[in-house]
Amino acid sequence: MVDYKHLEIEDQGKIIICYLSNPPTHTLTAQGLMEIHGFLDSLSNNKKLRVLAFTGGGEDVFIRHYEVGELADTAEKNIGRQEETKKPDNNPIKELHGFHKMLLKIRDLDAIVVAGINGNTAGGGCEFSLGCDLRVMSSGDYFIGLPETSVGILPGGGGTQRLARLIGSSRALDLILHGQLISNVKALEFGIINEILPKESFLKSLKEYCQILANRAPIALREVKRAIHRGMDLPLEEALLLEQEAFNKTMNSKDAAKAMRTMLNSKEEIDVISKLEWSGE
Repeated sequence: MVDYKHLEIEDQGKIIICYLSNPPTHTLTAQGLMEIHGFLDSLSNNKKLRVLAFTGGGEDVFIRHYEVGELADTAEKNIGRQEETKKPDNNPIKELHGFHKMLLKIRDLDAIVVAGINGNTAGGGCEFSLGCDLRVMSSGDYFIGLPETSVGILPGGGGTQRLARLIGSSRALDLILHGQLISNVKALEFGIINEILPKESFLKSLKEYCQILANRAPIALREVKRAIHRGMDLPLEEALLLEQEAFNKTMNSKDAAKAMRTMLNSKEEIDVISKLEWSGE
């Protein structure tokens, strides 16, 4: 078992909960980023895993934001070196390259990845959640957003791209240009988060949310995730071919044959299917 400084892992087999912790600031740092990379790499051959959830290890905060001190130090070192820093080897914020790669690892993971936003999150914390497949947020008096323009920069961890893809370019422009932090209720209305879970039982509700997903056939989870993420960047006809390929994979699986036959032979509602033991084939 790896001894992480910024992560605490709760492995339940089909579900893993990863608690992000960096007290007292609860910011994401370069070291924390490296640990998440290593943790994600360790999951590459985990065939049991169906759902991975990230949540904050502190109270009332998910990831406060990326560590501003690290960014400020880098910015000060690179004042007047704009031309030089255009070269890949001299990028003034190399950590953000690692940030992009981390979120791409999340995208490419077979498991469904859920951001369990248990409190406030802004900047890099918001961008981290946008890189997950699904986002649920606590019902407390919490905010989420991308306020980077307030300090003279823009969201550099994928925020400009993922938020626009998620809620549309006009609304994303409005939120980012104003550096606006919005409530969980408004985030749900805009489609930034998928659900609001009760604050008083957030962790329990998060695990239940994950369990519903984990009860689905692994091949269906994997192929839905791939079809949607990869299809987003394709012309419609190519995306439909991708969907057809994914559909054929699921239709030709042992799990699909078993589930459909069980449903036909059962007098219960379709929920009986969620009780099946999936082979993953």
